Amino acid sequence: MCGLAGELRFDGRSADLGVVDRMTACQVHRGPDGSGLWSNGRVALGHRRLSIIDLSAAGGQPMVDAPLGLTVVFNGCIYNHRQLRAELEGKGHRFFSTSDTEVIGKAYAEWGMDCVDHLLGMFAFVIVEHASGRAMLARDRLGIKPLYLDERPGRLRFASTLPALLESGDVDTSIDRTALEQYLSFHSVVPAPRTILAGVTKLPPATVRMIEPDGRASEHRYWEPAFERDPAKAGWSDEDWQEALIGGLRTAVERRMVADVPVGVLLSGGIDSSLVVALLAEAGQSDLATFSIGFDSAGGESGDEFEYSTLVARHFGTDHHRISIDSSRLLPGIDGTVAAMSEPMVSHDCVAFYLLSEDVSASVKVVQSGQGADEVLGGYDWYPPLAGVPRDEAVEAYSRVFLDRRWPELQLLLGPAWRDATRPDSATAFLAEQFCRPGAETSVDAALRNDTTVMLVDDPVKRVDNMTMAWGLEARVPFLDHEFVELVAQIPPELKLSDGGKGVLKRAARGLVPDAVIDRTKGYFPVPAIRQLEGPYLERVRAALLDPAARERGLFDPASVERMLADPNSVRTTLGSNALWQLALLEMWLQEHGVR
Repeated sequence: MCGLAGELRFDGRSADLGVVDRMTACQVHRGPDGSGLWSNGRVALGHRRLSIIDLSAAGGQPMVDAPLGLTVVFNGCIYNHRQLRAELEGKGHRFFSTSDTEVIGKAYAEWGMDCVDHLLGMFAFVIVEHASGRAMLARDRLGIKPLYLDERPGRLRFASTLPALLESGDVDTSIDRTALEQYLSFHSVVPAPRTILAGVTKLPPATVRMIEPDGRASEHRYWEPAFERDPAKAGWSDEDWQEALIGGLRTAVERRMVADVPVGVLLSGGIDSSLVVALLAEAGQSDLATFSIGFDSAGGESGDEFEYSTLVARHFGTDHHRISIDSSRLLPGIDGTVAAMSEPMVSHDCVAFYLLSEDVSASVKVVQSGQGADEVLGGYDWYPPLAGVPRDEAVEAYSRVFLDRRWPELQLLLGPAWRDATRPDSATAFLAEQFCRPGAETSVDAALRNDTTVMLVDDPVKRVDNMTMAWGLEARVPFLDHEFVELVAQIPPELKLSDGGKGVLKRAARGLVPDAVIDRTKGYFPVPAIRQLEGPYLERVRAALLDPAARERGLFDPASVERMLADPNSVRTTLGSNALWQLALLEMWLQEHGVR
């Protein structure tokens, strides 16, 4: 829901409303239903609106609350906004709209920076106090909604997308060396606060930043789940955990039906999205619109999972849409996908989500998705090798099964100007810092915490937000309800790793979801033409890597690139992606956004 932008000045100058207007206009795809600008001396704010809650003009943004002396810009959805409204009315607050945006402003007036503790939902917002000039920036607990920052002496600019900041001009677009190493090690993930560009950062998830009129700032992380066993649940049986899991997910799914427009479901045919459909059907949801996607086969790989999504749709009687992507749409879809990325993302799923969202947005404005279940419930194949590994060996064990490249191999891949074996191994150092923090009981717990709070945020979550919002479609992710995440973080790892992964979820789903869906081989959004590069897709990759801008930049070793182009499908990353696509995607993104 929506795109926001703004500028804060700390040097005595007025904020540049023209710059904010350009950043706001750059995000029309995130908010096609309306726009607004507001300025007050050293502050200027902009907003593009996707109307989901309170469709009237009263819900427009930037929202000025004159009695409170506040202005708010907000991207996301507060699922408990009605309950909070009633609570705040009981404390004497009076409302002029039915929007969740106004609830945020009133909550800030009542609880200050602790207002985030009262919010259930996904959000990135900025609140400005008229009298004092103080500003508060905040991001939701799981980082579902983004907030990018460009900080210079005397000013701060912010936006929901990185390209919007580039549109403002005067951005340091040099490549961050540490971020480059992380991109090539972490399957394209660059953990907050870094981005691939040295001049742009992102507010970390679960973080509040308070900014004084003179530019002094403080940050506070307000939430982190504990991946430890709760003594109060020590006697719980497998069945107790299954019951609690389904109860928590049921609540999360119901919360995400809050809207003044219809809500559909992206149905892949896997257990996660199928369970979302099952719980909605159980709650009496009728005429539920569901959507699945398929591509042409290539390289011996099937391009769709319609067999299972159709099975689920028929079982629950949904209004199902099977979207077959003609090959003529895929190649231009790649360029559209790259343009929609706030940061370079390597997964072929990006193209699938982009093209799926284009068609889904013609029917609904809001969908639920099964994203995040594998990270919070141990569904990936790199978790079982960590079982029984001592905590002091967890980083090395995780690195062996997760990192795309280890440090020596990475040095060989980089171009001469970017190669420096004397630098610290930034990927390993980052993991060591994450894994040594208290709050994770076993090596599996430490990996799940890292993936839930870091890797998930800047890969699958970012992917879904960017690709759905490229078409003015809001995606909601019940498996990332923070109370649900807190609950499942306490589940013993052996219950998660059983039955080939997500065992506790599979057993809990029996009787709710058809057995064929539970017992099937794990699937994904398949795009075979990208996983198996040939023909025009290989030529698109070749053009990106051999472009004069790429040669001048010299990120990658020319001989290594030539070898990979000569045999484009032989080199895979640890997680199975086409390594050549990973390199080309970064260059495509840099070239698309004019980075030199």
